[in-house]
Amino acid sequence: MKKLINRVEDVLSEQLIGLAKAHPELTLHQDPVYVTRADAPVAGKVALLSGGGSGHEPMHCGYIGQGMLSGACPGEIFTSPTPDKMFECAMQIDGGEGVLLIIKNYTGDILNFETATELLHESGVKVTTVVVDDDVAVKDSLYTAGRRGVANTVLIEKLVGAAAERGDSLEACAELGRRLNNLGHSIGIALGACTVPAAGQPSFTLKDDEMEFGVGIHGEPGIDRRRFSSLDQTVDEM
Repeated sequence: MKKLINRVEDVLSEQLIGLAKAHPELTLHQDPVYVTRADAPVAGKVALLSGGGSGHEPMHCGYIGQGMLSGACPGEIFTSPTPDKMFECAMQIDGGEGVLLIIKNYTGDILNFETATELLHESGVKVTTVVVDDDVAVKDSLYTAGRRGVANTVLIEKLVGAAAERGDSLEACAELGRRLNNLGHSIGIALGACTVPAAGQPSFTLKDDEMEFGVGIHGEPGIDRRRFSSLDQTVDEM
């Protein structure tokens, strides 16, 4: 698959540099790498932090701003960011009202955010978490234990971000996020496979008359492989 990139190893860094240049309201931090609102920390409001493997843009760095995230930690392509990124980002954005970590339910994200949460507790930062697991396609997959966190993450970041912006407490923001997670359900289909730059080839193959039903956002196998059908029929099945 053709891709407009330079060196594979520079994909993430160049993407983030471009994002920061295009959006002066954001600040790109180095060593470790993370992105925040340029005006962070904002006193008197709960800070929201999320993150995950890159390759799903604009998640999460593209959702930083007033009424959404205060900061985000990007990992390498399809790879969870490390706990030091999460810790440093949370320390940078904490305005005194606490930090809410919004975590997609993938094993690496859960483990690393849990480690960061412990470090923040030890540093005296008020912190709590919301785990997103809206994908109803499969219970367990290559990247998860339990349902995957996908599309509902965006809605939670937006709605909880608005609640934080109006001054809701850390506990209220967390409760809203968990309630929204319980209300959200999603399922995905694929007409073709993604190609990770470092791999250089599609993660799976589909015939012209096939689609993957219940596919994961990293190319994980879905419920089954079905014949390509009309939009109406596909939506009804979903």
